[in-house]
Amino acid sequence: MKKIALIAGIAVLALAVSAGWQIASCELANRQLEEDLRDLASRNAERIGLSAPTTDDDLRNSVLHDAKELDIALGPNQVTVQHTVQGESSVVHLAADYTARVRLLGFSFNFRFTPSSERPPS
Repeated sequence: MKKIALIAGIAVLALAVSAGWQIASCELANRQLEEDLRDLASRNAERIGLSAPTTDDDLRNSVLHDAKELDIALGPNQVTVQHTVQGESSVVHLAADYTARVRLLGFSFNFRFTPSSERPPS
């Protein structure tokens, strides 16, 4: 009886670790993508006139490339590029909207992520 309980306990622990690993990897990839969005949006060379302004399609393609490197499936329609004017300069806001699927023993769970280049309020 103790062996059955031990085996069942190990199986439950293995499932918990597997689910936790998948969820944690999705969260880490999302945070990395959010950092990449912030980096892309804050390119200072364009702001001070050292390089030509990047087009919306260039920014979108950069986001898609960064997401692909992180194994995040994004389409061009899932990336938002907005420009706002503040004083004499233009500020770029980047955002993405996607879901990541976690599979566990025939069950699947979808997690929705909406990373953006904006910093959360302190």
